[in-house]
Amino acid sequence: MIRYALSCKACEAEFEAWFASSGAYESQKEKRQVRCLDCGSSRVEKAIMAPAVKTTKAKDAAPDPEKLMEEFAAKARDHVAENFDYVGESFAEEARSMFYGEQDHRPIWGETTAEEREALSEEGVPAAPLPPAFTPPVPKPKGRLN
Repeated sequence: MIRYALSCKACEAEFEAWFASSGAYESQKEKRQVRCLDCGSSRVEKAIMAPAVKTTKAKDAAPDPEKLMEEFAAKARDHVAENFDYVGESFAEEARSMFYGEQDHRPIWGETTAEEREALSEEGVPAAPLPPAFTPPVPKPKGRLN
């Protein structure tokens, strides 16, 4: 499809029209089928217009959704690693302790069993699984070389 800016030579009206191709415009013009919307005259000509041309520069290219997701996941992993305390297998115990006011709230992450996750949910303790793509590497215990 191609869009042309058109002008009427009879009444000087300006309007736009879509055609299947430039050849389709020429064919319809020759048969006097291209008419002014205001006065109905067939004395219609193409007006000067700047074409909308899409460049191939990288900035104009559509972003790769897979790459965007990878970048987002990397940022999430970094955020968790830098701002959350890793509590390992004591996640359920720590989450409960904070929920019931036995210790100050802080962001934590760790592991639970399916039974512990269900029990936390039933108690109303706010906890959610961390998607694997957002999980940072488990930190090595301090003071240990291997």
